[in-house]
Amino acid sequence: MARIDASKLNLEETVVDVSRVSKVVQGGRRFSIRALVVVGDHNGYVGFGFGKASEYTEAIRKGVEDAKKHLIHVPLTGTTIPYMVKTTFEASEVLLKPAAPGTGVIAGGAVRAVVEAAGIRDILTKTLGSTNKANTVQACIKALQELRAPGEEAARRGKTIEELLGKRQAARLETAAAAAAELEASQRAAREEEARESRASRRGGERRERRGGGERAERGERRERAERGERRR
Repeated sequence: MARIDASKLNLEETVVDVSRVSKVVQGGRRFSIRALVVVGDHNGYVGFGFGKASEYTEAIRKGVEDAKKHLIHVPLTGTTIPYMVKTTFEASEVLLKPAAPGTGVIAGGAVRAVVEAAGIRDILTKTLGSTNKANTVQACIKALQELRAPGEEAARRGKTIEELLGKRQAARLETAAAAAAELEASQRAAREEEARESRASRRGGERRERRGGGERAERGERRERAERGERRR
């Protein structure tokens, strides 16, 4: 699988767990900090990484750099995932199930960090077995990796989406995609309006600054003329 270029994405980081670990050597124990970090752009890209260092900030920085090297793309259907998936990693087991719009993210701490970073806004999850955060995050990432977009899978099998999922599920996916597109359009319009207002306020400030500079220059010239007149007298 080709590595995803993290420099082209607007990634945000979430620190899932920070723990103090030790290594036994001949001279005794060496203590260090281990950080588990999740990064994502809230629009289908997510990754996780570990960082270890003697200081918290350096461990988190290393975790972010490691997470950027292990990004994956999650095929979303509107605000949720296309279908239910269940995976295990070591002793942890994670179940992800699509939910109707407005449900929200029903998930625990570690799974919530992953799905929210991926941009999933409606999902039902269940964590079974071990609740170790490192294993739970990796099980969730593994589950998201197993997802396939319905259109791509139908094309690969030489079928239509209705033949693959049924009319009812296909209609639900179409409705969810339309709602997500409408939401994205409204958010884009809001961002553009905010950018226009920011540019307008910046131009207004520049005009006021130029006007103020011109007025100060004019006052200075009047003062100089008055001083020259007094000296002549």
